[in-house]
Amino acid sequence: MRLMNAPAVAAALVALLAALPSPTQAPSWPQRPVKFIVPFGPGAGADIGARLLSERLPARWGKPVVIENRPGGDGLVAIQAFLSANDDHTLLYTPSGNFTVHPFQYDKLPYTNADLVPVARVSNTILGVGVPAAMNVGTIADWVVRAKAEPGKFNAAVVPGITEFTFDYFVKTAGLTLTKVPYRDIVQAATDVGEGRLQIYMASYAILQPQTEAGRIKTIIVNGRERAPILPNIPTAREAGFPSLEVEGLVGLFGSRTLPKELVEKIGADVVAATKDPAVSARLSATAQTVNPGMPAEFAAAIQAQRDQIAKIAQELGIKPKVQP
Repeated sequence: MRLMNAPAVAAALVALLAALPSPTQAPSWPQRPVKFIVPFGPGAGADIGARLLSERLPARWGKPVVIENRPGGDGLVAIQAFLSANDDHTLLYTPSGNFTVHPFQYDKLPYTNADLVPVARVSNTILGVGVPAAMNVGTIADWVVRAKAEPGKFNAAVVPGITEFTFDYFVKTAGLTLTKVPYRDIVQAATDVGEGRLQIYMASYAILQPQTEAGRIKTIIVNGRERAPILPNIPTAREAGFPSLEVEGLVGLFGSRTLPKELVEKIGADVVAATKDPAVSARLSATAQTVNPGMPAEFAAAIQAQRDQIAKIAQELGIKPKVQP
């Protein structure tokens, strides 16, 4: 039998090692179509954002991106579907406020914070406070004066979740007495504000926008830390003197806890790059969202700040999770 000489053996080993994937390299991904699970039906703001990315990411990934809508259960339906997949090709596209309130709503949850790994921030939903235009109030401060002068006579509606937590905190810190009106479909509340049956409504600007543009609702503040580019003349809650109403509508992509860190970074970088497409910004702006791309660490820090804010509100309001059967 003929033996290879030492130089030949060395050369063969070098070639073999070069062919092996480096343990520090991101794995070859994706191997098949990628799925984004969205906790809302088609046409919702998050659904639109997910679909915009699904049109652009295949050019980077070489595989299609499909959208699966799983509305219901305060976002728990989508989260459970995401976790059950247990698959690095299934990701969750959602507002963080859809789940950061869960520990203060339910005593038992089918997941932990560590199960939802921030991959990329994409946008901020523009949240706002609207009042009937017929009230002729110019600012939120003017509205508070009116509400205090007529305690118990003003009706309010609020989108459930982090928006409702924030609004309830505002009511307490401002010393107001209001009646909250429940809705099966909270979108319908906008009509009641425009017709004067409700005196205040806190929701995404996308819900307020039609009645605002028709002149029946006056949007008096936006709730984010910065003014919305499409509403440059409307002050933030903090600018208006009511920081208790400040809340960020963070929206982005999440992966499972089993995703390797280098893959999280790769997906995050690809999503952020796709989000910077001017066409994405224009489309999101038209649906009352502001593009706000961020890598995993930045997104995670923003979510933690949101969790801290909610924990403080829950403590101040004495909120207790519902005991589930």
